Amino acid sequence: MLEQDALAQARAVHKGEVSPRELVEAAIARIEALDPELNAVVHRRFDKALGELDAIPETAPFRGVPILLKDLGWAQAGEPYNAGSRTLDGVRVLQSGYGVARLREAGFVVLGRTNTPEWGTTITTEPVAFGPTRNPYDPAYSAGGSSGGSAAAVAAGMVAIATASDGGGSIRIPASLCGLVGLKPSRGRVSSGPGMGEGWNGFSCSGFVTRTVRDTAAALDLVAGYEPGDPYVAPALPRPLAEEVGIEPGRLRIGFVTAHPRKDVPASPELVAAVTGAAHLLESLGHDVVEAHPAPLADPAFPLYFGAIVANNVAAEVENVGQWRGRPVDLAELEPRNRAMAEGAARHTAAEQIRATQWTDAFRRRMAAWWGRFDLLLAPSLGVEPFELGWIPEDDLSTALGRTAHAVSFTAPFNATGQPSISLPLHRTPAGLPVGVQLVAAMGREDLLVRVASQVEAARPFEHPAAR
Repeated sequence: MLEQDALAQARAVHKGEVSPRELVEAAIARIEALDPELNAVVHRRFDKALGELDAIPETAPFRGVPILLKDLGWAQAGEPYNAGSRTLDGVRVLQSGYGVARLREAGFVVLGRTNTPEWGTTITTEPVAFGPTRNPYDPAYSAGGSSGGSAAAVAAGMVAIATASDGGGSIRIPASLCGLVGLKPSRGRVSSGPGMGEGWNGFSCSGFVTRTVRDTAAALDLVAGYEPGDPYVAPALPRPLAEEVGIEPGRLRIGFVTAHPRKDVPASPELVAAVTGAAHLLESLGHDVVEAHPAPLADPAFPLYFGAIVANNVAAEVENVGQWRGRPVDLAELEPRNRAMAEGAARHTAAEQIRATQWTDAFRRRMAAWWGRFDLLLAPSLGVEPFELGWIPEDDLSTALGRTAHAVSFTAPFNATGQPSISLPLHRTPAGLPVGVQLVAAMGREDLLVRVASQVEAARPFEHPAAR
């Protein structure tokens, strides 16, 4: 039963083929069996989850379906919250986020919280506080970050769905490395409240990692929507995303790119093969597919402004965490990456932050013009091939930051623009490691992404051997 997606599990519960307790106990047993090696789940609430089953209404659409929450964002009242950091040891959440409340109202049963790098600021999940999360396809390899714990858990079949978030690729990168579906929604599609208004100047968005397109669509339907006080709202969708699954998208004009146009990202044969294969598949489905990309992707200034905004937000987080836990954060408590960003941000002026924001505003408008001529962009989900644990070294900051910049080169631009994009598991290396490809739509067009992704999934069903 656990190898089925969340919608199939929910249907089995409503048909009486399995009870919520049986489903939850099976997920607990699988976590206990697999997590000692994978290290995906850092906080467990198994007894609480079992005790909550009887209170779930029989009419709840996902009654009894197990889920895991990323331990960054996705706050749940009464539960621990570490964000991958030693700075938050002992902290308990006072108020659940809107998304968590909606998931529980829908009948999902929260089994625990998943591993993430400290404050979500890198693309591999290897925090000092909790240790590395291992990839279910090869435990020597990274599951990605910052939603690496969630992705490893879903790929391994612990649960069918887990929450995630994405500030520079943190849904799409782990989805790529773990062979999953990962959709970063449009900015403002999912509220960050009530605990915050926006993350990283709006770069960060909440979403899910799943094994099927339909699970991703149904889950986003549950948590999407404006809440009073939100700083912005995404364009309205014509209907629920779940209803877009299986709808023919029509003949689309799709541009693709295999090598980064900025010319400073090393080329990768596996990424070329992944994108080229996906381009041929899309062409066979009747779409017009040509080699093309938005010219602003080549702008060498992008990493500088993007990095400055992230660093400034890390510096602000130092102050926020200090207030939350009741004592100031000493920068020595932070991992070297975050310490360096906080120290660097201290040299930035307020005017420089505003200038970086204005630059990204202009970048967003320049990028948007391309989608007036094309419907979708096809690109790698990750700018590097699958990598082993330790490839992002904490003791060599220059190498770590350089490799991270290469890794997010195809994802971070769309956090800056706020556009939705989805990673699909369409390629494997000769060693069997997953490599995802990314489809990017115009602002607000998650409906188009779901239509095309479900078309691709039907033509080439996604395989998930690690979940069996």
